[in-house]
Order: sequence, then structure tokens, then C-alpha cells
Amino acid sequence: MAMIDLEKMLDKVRGSQWALVDIDWDAPGAELITAEQWPKLRDFMIDLVWIEHVGARGFAAMAKGAPNETLRQLYTFFYAEEQRHANAEMALMKRWGMLEGDTLPEPSNNIRLAVAWMQNYADDMPYHVMGTVIPALEVALDGALCQFLLDTVDDPVCHAAFDKINDDESRHLGVGFTVMEMHGHSPQSIEAVRMMGRLLKPQVLLGLAVHFPLLNKMRDNVVKAGLPEEKLYAAMAKFEKIGGRTGNSRKNLLFRAISGHNKIMADRTQKLYHIPVDLMVKVTDLIPQWALPAKPGWVGDVTWKPTD
Repeated sequence: MAMIDLEKMLDKVRGSQWALVDIDWDAPGAELITAEQWPKLRDFMIDLVWIEHVGARGFAAMAKGAPNETLRQLYTFFYAEEQRHANAEMALMKRWGMLEGDTLPEPSNNIRLAVAWMQNYADDMPYHVMGTVIPALEVALDGALCQFLLDTVDDPVCHAAFDKINDDESRHLGVGFTVMEMHGHSPQSIEAVRMMGRLLKPQVLLGLAVHFPLLNKMRDNVVKAGLPEEKLYAAMAKFEKIGGRTGNSRKNLLFRAISGHNKIMADRTQKLYHIPVDLMVKVTDLIPQWALPAKPGWVGDVTWKPTD
């Protein structure tokens, strides 16, 4: 994948901003959600809204650590866009009668722990690490999840919203893969030593302990909701295919590690990985609500109301 011109991308991002008021949330089509779809779709949308905020928090951290002003401004826009995506998805939930009042339903324990980790540690993560992890999450999760919605939901308002969301995501990924390409220029031996040092930090090990069961649970939930497993495999392979098109990006050792993990996570026959991670999922499900980390303050800003 050719590296993009970041200055031109910044101009494009500035000129492509949209607001919830640009979508007619009262247009016909909500009745196309079937009674059979409704409960699984509701659980799916709750997870999707929260995952948008995990991505938003990642972009906020990357804006603080960006190596130049252009990237700082891009990540600041991306942070706001991920929040807007969450609000648009909340508006769809409200349209489909999935919200009681104005507040977002409780997330799973796994997502609560992931949000807490991002809130506490994302700002301290090396820019290179976040610059590889965030594109992987966007391709593997957003790509599979958003495409699933478009394939299974007939409501035209849903498609109108995700036309805008997917346009934003394509720009996020363009910048993400360019940043990975930039990091691929560093010598492999030096990069290997640096990466090992990063991975041995306690906060990184804690992040893996949160990240792995979250991905397993999301993987199983989206398959239960109706996503064919072959499409999940295709979404996981997309990160490796696009990110590994050039020699420089393939030199990014963290990219290679994440690509390998994506394959193992998607493949349920990999028992040596899935058995212990599934056990971690069961353990986190048993954590009582009072013992979970407090929700970050920005949760109160999540809204379905089309005012931004």
C-alpha cells in the first residue's frame, strides 16, 4: 500500500466532517428489523458502541504522542469521529426501540475492563505500539462488525449512517497503514529489542490479559449473531494483506505479531490458545458489577440525540 500524503489527507478530513443532524432518523425503515433479529442486534449494537469508544480513546492517546503536528491534528479529528460513530449507533438503537431512556446499556465485563485499561494506560503506551494496535482493531472488529450490519439489516437509515461511518474508517485506515509503513524503516534488530522491552512492561501484560478475552468474546458473539465464519477470517486477513504489501511494513515486527495473533484468534481449532483464553472470559464474566473499575467520565457524553 503506497504511503499517503498526510497533509492532503488532513485537508480531506477537514472537508468531510458530518453531523447526526445530516441523517433523517425518522425516515421509514425501522419496521424492517424483525422480532427474531431484535434481541441479538441489540446486544451487538451495545458492544459496537462501546468498541467505538475504545478506538476513540486510542486516537486521543496517539494525538498526545504524535511525532508531528499533522498527525496530531488527524488523530484529534479521528477521536471526535469515533465518538460521533458511537452516537450514530446509539441513534440507531433509539430508532429501533433498544434504549430505555437516554443512557447507554451496560457493556460486558470484558469491554468494561478494556475501557478502564485504555483510560488508565493508553497515554503511556509508545506511539509505535498504539499505531499498530489501533488499525488492527479497526480492520478486525469494525470491518467485520460494520459489514455484518450492512449485510443483515435492511433499514435504509442504517445504511445511510454506515456510509458515512465507513468513509471515516477508510481514512483512519489509510493513515494507520501509512504510520506502520513509516515505522517499518527502523532496523529489525533494534526494533526487536525495543519491542521486547515494551511487551515486558506490567501495563502491557495487563493489557494483553484484557485484550485477548475481549476479542474471543466478540468473535463468538458476532458469529452467534449470524456472521459467517469465513467472513470473519477474511476480515482478519485484511489487516495482514493491506499492511504487508511492502517490505518496509513487513519489517514492523509488531505488525507481524498482531497478524499472527489475528489468525489464531479467528480459528477455533487452535485449542492451545482458545482453551485458556475462554477460561479468562468465564472468569471475567463472574466479576460482580461493584468490583469493576468505575466508568470514565466521558460515558455521560454518549448520546443518541442528533445535536452534533
